Amino acid sequence: MNPFESASLLEDARTLDKVVGPVRSATRGVLRSALLRDLLHGVWLGHPLHPVLVQVPVGAFASAGVLDALPGHERSADVLVATGIASAVPAAAAGLADFAEMHEQQQRVGVVHAATNAVALAVYSGSLLARVRGGRRTGRLLGYAGLTLIGVSGYLGGHLAYRQAVGANHAEDVPHLVPPGWHDLCAVDDLGPDGEGRLRTLGAGTSAVPLLVVRRGDQIDVLSERCSHLAGPLHEGRIDVEAGCVTCPWHGSVFSLDDGSVRSGPATAPVHAFDVRVDGGRLMVRLPNAG
Repeated sequence: MNPFESASLLEDARTLDKVVGPVRSATRGVLRSALLRDLLHGVWLGHPLHPVLVQVPVGAFASAGVLDALPGHERSADVLVATGIASAVPAAAAGLADFAEMHEQQQRVGVVHAATNAVALAVYSGSLLARVRGGRRTGRLLGYAGLTLIGVSGYLGGHLAYRQAVGANHAEDVPHLVPPGWHDLCAVDDLGPDGEGRLRTLGAGTSAVPLLVVRRGDQIDVLSERCSHLAGPLHEGRIDVEAGCVTCPWHGSVFSLDDGSVRSGPATAPVHAFDVRVDGGRLMVRLPNAG
């Protein structure tokens, strides 16, 4: 087996669920405020906040490692280690917020990623303590041990982001699958009562795009049907006609029926809102900037 495929084994390691469950529950217990969760998820930023925040501790620790190898830069290295430790706290908070709303295979990898970071942080804390007490050699050795752990954690983070698509926009492909112009979607009489989400499919085959259709009196809303967070089926979610929104049934992301924008995370990217018109009793839809 390719040694770099080892992270895939973690995905199905059910023994990790004994750790995943308590960590998830504790995180959700602490992050009860929707405002705080949205802040940490990065809803306001338009994409996950965690990858942005980790640049500071990783950069500080890596820079400290370089300066530790150069004579005369001990004080600067010490400051960078302290900076890395301090900045790791908000980065970890954002990561835990995302972790609590992942699928189980992602959480298994995520809990090992988090544990590796925690051990690295403890090692760096020991490094800083040794430096303060004058143990320069011990401080450097612990610093390089911590940097090695950060590298392992980075590999697992890459697996989460690029192999398991954590934080990716799962609605990004829609404009590339929908041809430009107006398309006949369905008969208006088939939409059902107000406030009921209906699943309709635009196109066929590999280019088929599932859509959520909601009637609100004289208004009809059409959104791309897969939640941008982890592709949850929005037509199975709760429709709030008065608030004009739909809630994903998987992880609770809330989207506006008017324009698909995110009202509450963990989703950070909007879903796509289609233009709508009725022609001869048929519902016609068009996606701006499609194709």
